[in-house]
Amino acid sequence: MHDDLTNRPEDLGPDSWDPEKLIAEHYLGVWRYLRAIGCPIHLADDLAQETFVAVLRRPFELVSPQSSSAYLRRVAFHLLLEYKRKFGAVGLTDQAEILDRYWTRWAGADASGDRVLDNLAECFQRLSPRAQKSLKMRFEDQASREQIAADLQITENGVKNLQQRAKAQLRQCLEEKLGVIDR
Repeated sequence: MHDDLTNRPEDLGPDSWDPEKLIAEHYLGVWRYLRAIGCPIHLADDLAQETFVAVLRRPFELVSPQSSSAYLRRVAFHLLLEYKRKFGAVGLTDQAEILDRYWTRWAGADASGDRVLDNLAECFQRLSPRAQKSLKMRFEDQASREQIAADLQITENGVKNLQQRAKAQLRQCLEEKLGVIDR
């Protein structure tokens, strides 16, 4: 009896299945995806590796770089949820599903996410210096809204509004640059 072995890594030809190539092309994208949805750095390192170990152990069909990226992200996401269920120590962002949807649309076939990050850097430069500082303090320095307000000499509500407008500008700029307008 012949099972359909076309989707088993060990049964594909050497040109069709190259684990090293798969890892080289997709590792950074999986790691960035995990970080984007709130995974701490040390855990993202571990789960990105576990993602590839899991994928290499089970049947996997290479269809396209985009479908491979999507599959790898799903595996990584489920490993993260499993870790969270076991240890409860992972603070996923409350917008993980929204970030997943945007990552998928924006990254497209770019498994690493480089295109998105390059465009994000350009869009970030278009923000006012005050908005840039506010977002850097929040996301790089982990400053509280109270700390940001004191540094910028505005109210906490002013910080909230400034950051909301800045994030909306970034989203719009990215959608325009990447050609994916939310409808």
